[in-house]
Amino acid sequence: MATLKNRPQPFVFPEYCKGCERCIDACPKECIHIGTEINPQTGLIPITLDLAECNGCGLCVTACPEPYGLQLPDEEFELEDPHKIIGPKHTTSPKPITIPNKIIALPETEPLVIKGTYASSIGALLAGCRHFFGYPITPSTEGAELMAKLLPNLDGVFVQAVSEVATVNMMYGCGGAGLPCMTFTSSPGFSLMLEGISYMIGAEVPGVFVNVMRGGPGLGNIGPEQADLKLVCRGLGHGNTHAIVLAPSTPQEMLDLTILAYELTFKYRNPVVIVGDGYLGQMTGKVNLPQTMTKPGLPDWAVFGDEMHRGNLICSIELSEPDLERHNIHLNEKYAQMIENEQRADTFYCDDAEVLLIGCNTPSRMAKGAVEMLREKGVKAGLFRPVTVWPFPIEALKPILPKVKKIVVVEASNGQLEDELRLALSHAEIRDFPEIHNIRHFGGVLPQQKEIVNKVLELGGE
Repeated sequence: MATLKNRPQPFVFPEYCKGCERCIDACPKECIHIGTEINPQTGLIPITLDLAECNGCGLCVTACPEPYGLQLPDEEFELEDPHKIIGPKHTTSPKPITIPNKIIALPETEPLVIKGTYASSIGALLAGCRHFFGYPITPSTEGAELMAKLLPNLDGVFVQAVSEVATVNMMYGCGGAGLPCMTFTSSPGFSLMLEGISYMIGAEVPGVFVNVMRGGPGLGNIGPEQADLKLVCRGLGHGNTHAIVLAPSTPQEMLDLTILAYELTFKYRNPVVIVGDGYLGQMTGKVNLPQTMTKPGLPDWAVFGDEMHRGNLICSIELSEPDLERHNIHLNEKYAQMIENEQRADTFYCDDAEVLLIGCNTPSRMAKGAVEMLREKGVKAGLFRPVTVWPFPIEALKPILPKVKKIVVVEASNGQLEDELRLALSHAEIRDFPEIHNIRHFGGVLPQQKEIVNKVLELGGE
């Protein structure tokens, strides 16, 4: 029988200790203390041992609820990965396979005359979206209202969540199941979704977010503004986050780019953001429907809840620093593919333009009218319209710049679009570019066509 002097003393495996402190309460000699450092493998703080007074009673080992958290050296065991002990999940199904989308032909229809939010809703339905989660906020609510009306008749699901925070987490679950989903929101609501969007990006979960931007900061007003461009391009939650950002300028593009958004969100397993302004969300215009619609399949990575997919996992947490770095390197490679493959722009009279207007969303429509007026006055003006504001379409801009003498950025924000332009020029290592001027408005006031014309003429564009 072991004496008090030669009883074995316990030791701890930090990676199996969850810091529950049961052993601290059990130790009569107060040899155990809560630690001060987080274990990087668990994210928890394990206990520490000071065994100078330990009598080897073993009460701490008995109190430990975790296998191998505290052990005595005379106990024979082999520390093994729980996955190795338990073994793989049993399944009678083969490895998951991707069920491809089906393209269904549509009959010819007359054009619709609808507002932008309606057009985006119809685009989502034609892309195969049957799951909508959202919380009403002006000026985006009409899109949600149309989805609430149509989805029940299409065997779809409409959920009005209790908040925007709840909304994005519902989208995380639905997108993680491999199903197309969407939400409509506006600037303050989009801000509340950022944590969940960061989780979705980290876990590589698809989803389409339509942000009908309004005036800010704070609650601001419900007027049209482009106040969220910096947010969607540079601030999609904490960490290393990017998403393709599409900027339509007409109700037709609200439909077309929403359909494209679903293609891109599943292509890259990453959220896609559509940004419109308040006018575009409420503006009525002619919209032609496409010739086909999509019946979505199911990707092989989906956590769908059936036998085939039971081995899949959707998760954004990597407790090991090297593992998280490898994951970020993977994300960076994906972002690089987006930058290389998904830049989109529309040009108007840019072939010989000496004065180049740059704008997106509704302000680009005023700029387009200004180009026509300036051409009538003999000014060689053109419009460069980013359709993706991230990635900024710098490759389409490069061949236009050599003839351009002046650039005027037209926007309803304090230089947020201009910042994207300047950053893209810098990353492309373009040092010699024309002088950049701007027209900016805020709080729901939009640049006007005549104002743009006068600005160009004042700059000597005649």
